[in-house]
Amino acid sequence: MLLTLEGLDGSGKTTAWRALRDRYPSAVFTREPTDSWYGDAVYRSVDDEDADPLAELFLYTADHADHLSRVVRPALEDGSLVVSDRYSDSRIAYQAATLADSPIDDPFDYIHDLHEPFSRAPDATLYFDIDPETAAERSGETNKFERADYLRTVREQYERLIEAEPDRFVRIDATRTREAVLDDVFDAVERL
Repeated sequence: MLLTLEGLDGSGKTTAWRALRDRYPSAVFTREPTDSWYGDAVYRSVDDEDADPLAELFLYTADHADHLSRVVRPALEDGSLVVSDRYSDSRIAYQAATLADSPIDDPFDYIHDLHEPFSRAPDATLYFDIDPETAAERSGETNKFERADYLRTVREQYERLIEAEPDRFVRIDATRTREAVLDDVFDAVERL
């Protein structure tokens, strides 16, 4: 089973990922961007305010392709539970927001269609729902992807994803206390 954790920066998904790692030590825990050289290129682009949005999309996509072949598919073939902190939904939501003013007619569909031939869809996704202002405050607005105005557009893209596949997503109210959020996460994973 491939379980992904998604949400705005500052939503608490990485905290939940760490807590799940403690609870399910035999599972494979991974994340995107990865710790590969592809992921390093992604992180360099995140820190570059002038990075070309389309080039950045392809850096993220290359990292995803490598992640699938190197980690995700082998672990699933071995019968492992794979839990990923961010996955293809992040790319669709964040990069569609980044490309909103580009010449691409519908960046959401473009990015979704780009991934369709090679990506492996998650079996379930925990979506950590939080308002953009709180997310920006929690994340510290340390880079271009953590600003409330931008996160507002990202959240709209996540809502499109959820609307398209409501049975795959489990919405977690991430505005509550850490303990309450983790209780919901553990309950959701047990049900899944």
